[in-house]
Amino acid sequence: MELGQYNQLTLSRMVDFGAYLTDNEGNEVLLPKRYLTGDMAMGKSLQVFVYLDSESRPVATTETPRAVVGDFALMRVKDVNAVGAFLDWGLTAKDLFVPFREQRVRMQAGRSYVVHVYLDAATQRIVASAKLDRFVGRTHAHYYHRQRVNLLVVQRTELGYKVLVENSHWGLIYQNEIYRDVNVGDRLTGYVKQVRPDGKIDLTLEKIEKMRVDDLAGVIISHLQEHGGTMTLTDKSSPDDILAAFNCSKKDFKKALGALYKQHRITLSGDAVSLSRP
Repeated sequence: MELGQYNQLTLSRMVDFGAYLTDNEGNEVLLPKRYLTGDMAMGKSLQVFVYLDSESRPVATTETPRAVVGDFALMRVKDVNAVGAFLDWGLTAKDLFVPFREQRVRMQAGRSYVVHVYLDAATQRIVASAKLDRFVGRTHAHYYHRQRVNLLVVQRTELGYKVLVENSHWGLIYQNEIYRDVNVGDRLTGYVKQVRPDGKIDLTLEKIEKMRVDDLAGVIISHLQEHGGTMTLTDKSSPDDILAAFNCSKKDFKKALGALYKQHRITLSGDAVSLSRP
């Protein structure tokens, strides 16, 4: 049974204040009564999140936390007291504690910060840290050109946005390459442009040109197949008509047509594009 993680457990016995769930080794944890539903019967397997309550006892919940141990996430500060800050973790009965020593700047109630959730080895408590550099870049950045990656936006900088790549490495999206609204805490899909010698990664939110053109070529073929093998949209058509039909630029459309023509998959005439005959 892992603290701070989702666990697949079996409902083993009912009590007045809830139900006890058991793992494969016979360890038990309480699922409080407020989380029980009518379809929970003895022997049923449940996926629950296991954490420590205010008295440091393991307890289970069917609620979904904003992050599990090992994750990074943007969370809002609910309260600050003499020992640290308490974040809205997404759990009704438990906030996430950030000791002062783990705060990069003094946290303020009502503001949101990107933090890392971890299990403190000394206290065995689940806590969070805003000192992210301690948890990033521990392994070599093995990424390849055009690789699709998951991103978490961490900070806006003069150059653009500092992002966390696959929960493991730092990357940067340059401001002049962003064509949509981006905010700290957003989870995005990006593409690797290059890995620099210092291990940092340059990224783009737009598919790199060859990927866009290859994908578009497949869409054009599907469109032709669904419309009798011919369309009147050509490389002479207006950018607005191309955008409306294929949600792409005229430049990419012309390149996709050119690639398909070279592959002998289509034929081009002045006013039409057709599938090539087998």
